[in-house]
Formats: sequence, C-alpha cells, structure tokens
Amino acid sequence: MAALEEGFTLSAVPLGAGPNGLLGVEQSDKTDQFLVTDGGRTVILYKVSDQKPLGSWSVKQGQIITCPAVCNFQTGEFIVVHDNKVLRIWNNEDVNLDKVFKATLSAEIYRIHSIQGTEPLVLFKEGAVRGLEALLAEPQQKIETVISDDEVIKWTKVFMVFRHPVLIFITEKHGNYFAYVQTFSSRTLSKYALLLGQEEKSVIQNFTASVDRKFISLMSLSADGCIYEALIPIHTSGPEKNQTVVRSLVLRTVVSGNARSGVALAVLDHDHIAVLGPPLPSSKECLSIWNTKFQTLQTSKELPQGTSGQLWYYGENLFILHGKFLTVIPYKCEVSSLAGALGKLKHSQDPGTHTAPHFVNWETSRGYGFGSQNLEQSKRILRRRKIEVSVQPPASKQLLSMIKKDSEKHIEVELCKFLAIKRTPDFHTVIGDIVFELLERHKAEPPFYPRNSLVQLIQTHVLSYSLCPGLMEVALEKTDVQMLQLCLQQFPDIPESITCACLKVFLSISDDSLRETEINMESVSDYSDSVQEEKMDEQTGILQNGFNLDERNCDNCDRKLNQKPQAAAEETASCPVTPKRAALLNAILHSAYSEMFLLPHLKDIPAQHVTLFLQYLYFLYLKCNENATMTLPGLHPPTLNQIMDWICLLLDANFTVVVMIPEAKRLLLSLYKFVKSQICICSELNKIEVSFRELQKLNQEKNNRELYSIEVLELF
Repeated sequence: MAALEEGFTLSAVPLGAGPNGLLGVEQSDKTDQFLVTDGGRTVILYKVSDQKPLGSWSVKQGQIITCPAVCNFQTGEFIVVHDNKVLRIWNNEDVNLDKVFKATLSAEIYRIHSIQGTEPLVLFKEGAVRGLEALLAEPQQKIETVISDDEVIKWTKVFMVFRHPVLIFITEKHGNYFAYVQTFSSRTLSKYALLLGQEEKSVIQNFTASVDRKFISLMSLSADGCIYEALIPIHTSGPEKNQTVVRSLVLRTVVSGNARSGVALAVLDHDHIAVLGPPLPSSKECLSIWNTKFQTLQTSKELPQGTSGQLWYYGENLFILHGKFLTVIPYKCEVSSLAGALGKLKHSQDPGTHTAPHFVNWETSRGYGFGSQNLEQSKRILRRRKIEVSVQPPASKQLLSMIKKDSEKHIEVELCKFLAIKRTPDFHTVIGDIVFELLERHKAEPPFYPRNSLVQLIQTHVLSYSLCPGLMEVALEKTDVQMLQLCLQQFPDIPESITCACLKVFLSISDDSLRETEINMESVSDYSDSVQEEKMDEQTGILQNGFNLDERNCDNCDRKLNQKPQAAAEETASCPVTPKRAALLNAILHSAYSEMFLLPHLKDIPAQHVTLFLQYLYFLYLKCNENATMTLPGLHPPTLNQIMDWICLLLDANFTVVVMIPEAKRLLLSLYKFVKSQICICSELNKIEVSFRELQKLNQEKNNRELYSIEVLELF
C-alpha cells in the first residue's frame, strides 16, 4: 500500500522562470538539506524540515547555470557549472560566486554526478566521464568523443554497486535509443541498443532506473502513456559489439497519450513507481503512485496549478514544481502485498488524495488491452486473484473468524498462540487486518473492548498509524493513556492533530486515575532527591550553563525574581507533575511532528494546561543543567533539544493567553531570565572568538619552530 501525504511549499519565490526552467534538486551532505538550481543564475540551499532557505548564490549577469549544482560528499563543498564549461566550487561560508574557485574546461559538460562513497563524476556532452580530482589537476586536458555524430544524451544516473560507481546514460539518434554503462571497477564502457517492443511506436519522454547486484532496471515512459522496462547487465562477459536489450511492457496507459509535456516518473522501491502527468479520465495533471508488481494504481493527487514535468525524490519526499513554486510531497510505501494492492487495508487519507482500487490489465505482458478481454480470459484472471488471496495462513483466517463472535478472553488466548507462530512475509498486513476486525466489532458492540489483545498487537512493532488509524481514536475515546503511550512510542507517522489530542488527555486526566493505570516509566527517573535545597537557598539567581548574571545587568523583572529566592527554590525543587504523568508527557516530547501543522492544534489547549506543561518543561531544563553532559537520567529521557523545541512551540502558540494568567507570571519571568543569560553567554563567546582564531593560526605554524621555544601570547 502507498499513500501521498499533504504537501507543502518549500520555495516562497517563483522558480523555473529561466530559459532552462528548474535544473534540478540535489541532496546536500546533510540529510535534510537540498540544493535547488534554477535555470537562470541562482542556486539555493533549503532545509526541508524548517521549510526555509539557508543560503543563496548567483552567478554574474550574462552568465547562465547549465547543469544542477551538487555537493561533494567527500569535502562538503558545492559544485556548479555555468556557460557549459566553467566550474565553480564553494562552501557554505562563501557569499560571492565570482570570488570562489574557478576552473575552465576544454569540453562542454552535460551533468555532474555526486553520491556518497565516491568522488564527483563529470559526464561530458560527448560521452566521456572524468573524476573531479583528475579534471582539477589538468582542466584543459583533451576530452575524447565517445558517442557518434548527431547522437544526443537524453538522461543519466549513477549508482553504487559493490562500493564502486556505475554510471548509465541514454542517447538518442534519429529516433533510435542507446544505453551506455560505465563501470569504474573494471573501467569498461558497454553500449546497448534499446529495441522497441511490438506494441510501442512512439517517442520516449522520460527515464528512470534502479539497480540490483547484476542488472540495471531501466524504465521509460513513452508518448503513448505506457511504461516499459529493459534489464541491462552491469557486467558483460566480453567486449561484444551490437549488444541489444528489448523493452517489455510494465504498465499500460498510466498517463494520457495526448500529453506532450508535464510527464515524468521515478522508481520509489522494488514494487512502486511515481508517475507525474494527466491520467486518461481527466485532463488535469496528477501525481500518482503505481504498484508494478500487481499493476494497480495505489494513490493519486491532483495538481491544479500544473507542473513542469519534472520529478525528484529523496528519502520519503517527492519534489515537484507545482505552478511556479517548488513543492514537497511526503509519501509512504509499505511492503507490497496483494491485500494492499487491492485496497483491502485501511489507511488514513489526506484531503485531495485518492487511494483507488484502480486495476490495470493483469495480462499486459501478453499484449491484451482493456477492451480485448473475452469472457474466458476474465475468468482466468479472476481465478488467479482468488488463488493469491487464499495464500493467507489458515491460522490468521481462523483467528479473524473468532474475532467476530468469541469472547475477549478466548480471543486473547488464541492471539497469543498466533503470535508465537513463525512470521510470514505478509505478517504486518495480517496484523493490520486483525486490528481492523477488533475495532470493527468494538464499533458494532461498544462494550466489547479487547484492550489486552490490542496492546499485544501494538507490541509486535509492525503497526503504524496509517495501517490502523482507528486504534488511537478509540483509545482517546476510552481515555486509555497506557495504549496512547504505546502508540506514541511505536508509531512513526502519527498526525499532529492526534499528538495534540493525546497531550490534552495527558494533561487533563486526574492523578487518581493515573494511580490505577500501568504506565511505562523508562523515561522517568526519581527527581525528588536530585535537587538539594541548600544549594538553591544559597544562590540568589538561577545558574544557566554555569553562567550567573550580574544584577547590575538585569532589569526590574530580574530583581523581582531575585527578591524571592526561597520561592524560586520551592518552584524548582520538585517536579510539578507526578512521575506517571511525566512519563506520558515524555512520550509526547519524543513524538515526531511538523511545526507548521502542530502549532494550530496547540492553540486549542486550555491555558492552565499550557502553564502546567511549561512548568514541567522548565523543570526538565533545570535538571539538564545539573550535569556537564546536559542530559537527564533514565533509559529514554527527553533530550535538551526536544525540551527547548517544545517550550518554543508552546510560547509561539499561546503566549498572548499565558501572559494574562497570574499563575504563569513567575514562570515567564524565569524563562525571560534564561533567554537573557543565553544572550550574554553568546556575547562573551563572540568576544573571544578572534583570540581563538589567532591561537589556531599559531598552532598551525608550530612545525616551523625549533624543539624548544618560549612564547608570549597577548590576548586583548
């Protein structure tokens, strides 16, 4: 099963207005940062999680960037090509590209490839490939011609196979297509002619590829709207001439045959492929995910503003140019199974996203079309589907039938037996079906609430929110905080609205109810004895990272806070919540979220609960400051970054409300003093930064000195 999540705009400024449109999106040396190259003069470094640019660089007026900027993973530097032959290399601290390293080459560059584990590779328009270091050593070296006259490179990609790079590029000449495979381990270049299948008589519009140990799976999207695949061997037995590979049909008519632009595709995993383009029933452009194993459309999302026909993917994010703005659309692809392909599994859906049981002809590899199936063929296909569905283990089928009628205790016993059986490849889909059946019976019979069985299923570590979205909703209705804590710890894809709903329950549930509830306390240690009141009584201010503010530098708010040291000591000497409530709140701190989607839901939390959560977070911050490692005791405690992030989130969402509450006044003053102390620390560090730089220079010159010397260093 696959799903497209709600997308967000990464670029706040229009892109793709240059003569070459948007040239590319490439990953930086940090997982969450990407280089976006506009077809005009600009390269922008974006951080996806923060949805903001970190840097921007432009070439001079009159110069044009001609291939996407990449990151050299070995050095952390950025590389771009302008005017086809000029290399520019810079780092994040450089501001002006005109003043960075420059190298002018003797031939025009088609593309620079850079991946983890090897140096950047430069592919020239004439088909030759060079390593970056060899080019920089002799920029004007002669570049040989590999491809023939009138042969033009259309697409290229690089892979790592057995720790060695393998580069493939596709060329076109007079309507014929050729694949070149450059293996750097054996330093061989192989050429293959791509033979068109009998069904295909149209021009190829887009390529994508994946690799295994022996073959490159080259997929192509043709102008007839069909996807074809060719298996190209990575290593050949000998230098054969006139090698050919035949392309076979994989998916029939995934986009409209009338589409002449705005189409692209990308292989997401072994069984899923993303397609960008208008489908047959609609004239609007769509982004869709297809299951190539079962030939079904899994999900699609309409793009009303149109696209440029370009598609990039990294990790679990798809990048497209929607209208004039770069948009990021997260996606999920689970292990392919027949149940998921047929739409049997229940998944959460975003508005505007369709998960469709849209079936393609299962006999496409034999040349049958949608309208050419006779009755006998339909029966044969239906028989095959029935056989594949019946592959489900008998034990799971028996358990699913028991869930509909047996008692909670009997179901729990049978579930224990089932979980003891050796797991099958479709184990996660079977578990999802079991949870779904349990929740369906609960909806039909509200007194039926198989809590113990659901807890066992969560502890299998194969469930996710998208696989069983109704589970946490039922737990919220029942105020089952133990199950909510387990889900927060196990599920990686919980929506921000559900996370906030859990937070409301954790803050509002009474202490009496928590005493009777079994909670996982691994993230909480005993805070009661760790704060010594003698130490708190002696200090007249709160120490922040070992730095104590001078009262002369504090304003009236600070003096008011310092006038009551005993009250401050009482406030910080004990945890403001019980240990069990602290364990639940820690589960919230560990959960994944997007700030943009979480902030609106935080505004709905009552002010007194916001104050209580802030008090707990501030208490955790003070606990972190008690040791040099800035960490909390316990097996899985919250980190300092998580604590600070949540303090900022709560204040951003609720400051105008909290500032009006008298009970929160002292807390806000303490937070104010904390921020001011951090500013003072940064100011002092900036003052000695220059001195440290001078010391570093002196340290680099040590090799030029004798064995014994007397040095006098003056620090100003």
